[in-house]
Amino acid sequence: QVQLAESGGGLVQAGGSLRLSCAASGGIFSINTMGWYRQVPGKQREFVASITGLGITNYADSVKGRFAISRDSAKYTWYLQMNFMKPEDTGVYTCDAQGLRTVYSGAYEDYWGLGTQVTVSS
Repeated sequence: QVQLAESGGGLVQAGGSLRLSCAASGGIFSINTMGWYRQVPGKQREFVASITGLGITNYADSVKGRFAISRDSAKYTWYLQMNFMKPEDTGVYTCDAQGLRTVYSGAYEDYWGLGTQVTVSS
């Protein structure tokens, strides 16, 4: 069974940094795109960043220049380094794996983690 587990959330002051990790497990063969989303109460989940298997990254305009996504493909783990954080970065950060294939099936499927809370105080 595929599982995505986030870690690294917490409370940080504005201007500070946090590093989130997402570890995927469960007989994974490959992942096309690894990403991060965030959500605050009352709002829709929004895209934050993504990285493909070729290392191509994409960022929301609101985090460009401050956040950096990276991956360790061999471990099916990806990271979100968040610098110069702002109160508006507060939310539940969830990782996702798009186009994931397991050793048990050739099907491409999408998976989500449960999320980790990030709070930036002003």
